Amino acid sequence: ECAKLSLRQRVFYIYPPVTLHLGQALRTRQLVIDFDGERPIPRLREPLDLFAIPSPSTPFQGVRWPIEYEVFKEAIHHIEWDPPDPEPFYQPTGHERAPMPVGEEKGNVVYCIDPGTKTSYFTYSRVGGSRGPIKSSTSSAMHQNKSTLAFESRFESGNLQKAVQVGVHDYELTLRTDMYTTKHTQWFYFRVRNMKAGVTYRFTIVNLMKASSLYCLGMRPLLYSERAAWEKGEGWRRTGSNIRYYRNQHHQAEQDNNTTTNTKSLHSLTWTGQFPYDSDTCYLAHCYPYTYSHLQHYLSRLTSNSATGAYCKLRVLCRSLAGNAVHVLTVTSPGGGWMDRSAKRAVVVTARVHPGETNSSWMMQGFLDFLLGESDDARLLRETFVFKVVPMLNPDGVVVGNYRCSLAGRDLNRNYNTLLRDSFPCVWHTRNMVKRLMAERDVVLYCDFHGHSRKNNVFMYGCTNSDDATQRLHERVFPLMMSKNANDKFSFRSCKFRVHQSKEGTGRIVMWRLGIRNSYTMESTFGGSTLGNRKGTHFTTRDLKSLGYYLCDTLLDYCDPDPTKTSHCLAELRVMLRQEVRERLGREVDSDGSLSVSVSDIESSTSGSNSTESDGLPVHLLNRTDEVQAKKKHLRSGKERNRLRQERVRNVDPKVLHRNIKNIVRRTHTQYISAAHPPDTMKHTVVPYTKAGRDVQMIYIGVIGHVTLWQEEESEKVMAALHPSSPTVC
Repeated sequence: ECAKLSLRQRVFYIYPPVTLHLGQALRTRQLVIDFDGERPIPRLREPLDLFAIPSPSTPFQGVRWPIEYEVFKEAIHHIEWDPPDPEPFYQPTGHERAPMPVGEEKGNVVYCIDPGTKTSYFTYSRVGGSRGPIKSSTSSAMHQNKSTLAFESRFESGNLQKAVQVGVHDYELTLRTDMYTTKHTQWFYFRVRNMKAGVTYRFTIVNLMKASSLYCLGMRPLLYSERAAWEKGEGWRRTGSNIRYYRNQHHQAEQDNNTTTNTKSLHSLTWTGQFPYDSDTCYLAHCYPYTYSHLQHYLSRLTSNSATGAYCKLRVLCRSLAGNAVHVLTVTSPGGGWMDRSAKRAVVVTARVHPGETNSSWMMQGFLDFLLGESDDARLLRETFVFKVVPMLNPDGVVVGNYRCSLAGRDLNRNYNTLLRDSFPCVWHTRNMVKRLMAERDVVLYCDFHGHSRKNNVFMYGCTNSDDATQRLHERVFPLMMSKNANDKFSFRSCKFRVHQSKEGTGRIVMWRLGIRNSYTMESTFGGSTLGNRKGTHFTTRDLKSLGYYLCDTLLDYCDPDPTKTSHCLAELRVMLRQEVRERLGREVDSDGSLSVSVSDIESSTSGSNSTESDGLPVHLLNRTDEVQAKKKHLRSGKERNRLRQERVRNVDPKVLHRNIKNIVRRTHTQYISAAHPPDTMKHTVVPYTKAGRDVQMIYIGVIGHVTLWQEEESEKVMAALHPSSPTVC
């Protein structure tokens, strides 16, 4: 009866029994069969992890350091805590001191470590760093006393190169530049011990390179007390008085490829402060630290949650230069058929391409906390989109305490266009992942989290399509919605949308060039807010994490099937643009309402970092180029080569060829011939010598090119042939 049925009827008829035992019938377990109504749809199973993912029951992958770097083995843990009330900015009095650097000549070096760059470029990594014992960090221990502070920074993300005691309670601090560079001193994070409570200490960092800083606008450093964390449950707090950021009289010679390129003026940051307890262990930092180990622990908690594992898959995107794993999370709801899953649009979110911008990691954690939560909005996001999330793009820089660069000595956010996969693996694989994703589905949003060192609030950098007038304002809709959702933190007025040629290698512009219209960098200040009821206060980790939630909320608003919100924002943007044109250009927009105004006419610079400071080839390739160039021979002109050839003909001894290749006239004989008989007068010349007890002579044959030909004969035969009537031997 089954044979008489049509194909559609036949499939329908055998559908129930086959689905019960389909796994047994297939030859492979890698194929999964879904059914869209009556139609079977095959798909591959999710691949197994290529690398082990940490979990509470298994040890973490060891953090890999450059082989020359000294590292303390003890783990450092800070509790997550937020102050009950927002912490205000520092209000300058105008009487803050500006001490000039004294240095080692007039001070006492109490802390100095190996810079960790014995070679000019990265060569090899190892779990735990250097194999040797930890060296003493004090170069003049005999001068220390009980009141001297004890410094340390040889731990993950730590950065302090040297401390010089220039007064009883005054210390000059020197930060380490990014490894294998002479640039980028902004991030600091170090430990202090042996303090006295109630004593006012002064710290002055003397080698900062940026001409301006948020410390000029009231930002204060951060202090963490282990005793306060243990006894009171308190974490990082803002600290410091008499804060001043200023230019000092020192200069820094910047080098690129072992060549001094220019000299920059250095700046100092000074502040005074007190420690809460005697003999405590405290930490001072530029921003809330977020280490690579912290990320691994966080990801471990996610993977150990069975509920989260249903819609969150953790993979290793690639390995960094040092061999540390760069993780990628895929978040989406598994429900729906194959057609429903393939129709989902994608969202790509990345962070921490600049290791010193730790606030971006806190935003990323807030984003993931909300996205993986149980709220209705989170479920809707997972059902609507496929999220690809790379939480830490530059783990090597994070580990060693860099501010901006990777171990290639370059800024990864200037190399998204690179073809050097082995030198810039993190950004190369990220771009490649996005290209593959775009081949499968539409990518509605790309957002890269960053930190900003000179502006307060949160804002975005986007990309304007100047060629398409109909889409000229659409790239501003998402940031405007974001400012409405986070009106006391996000400043739309600070957003910029120019596409600078010098920024072509950034993730934002590269992804936009690939075809992602909504491609943004979201910048969060290191300081705080100047908006609404949060005006004049610092951001906490809770504030930074809330920005991740606001991004999710804005994504739902932007992709709402009801276009009312989008239309309202576009109308508001047109009004704002008319006002801006009137203020900046002094003219009105065309009466017909067309906005034929170039964005470059009304926008100022993005006030970002100098894009060329860390651009170019990785330093190990540049050093290799120097070695090759040093070995390269000097190329001579044709005239010079002819002259040298003639000199060699005159000076080089004639070579000897004869029938028996084993019998070669020694150098002494050829020298004799060259001196006594020039080539043009050598006819019938004979050279006698003894060979194996026999008298043997060489008879001159002639010259071919630069080679003189001789023939070996016994002496009697030669003389008989040359002078039949005379026994004379020449």
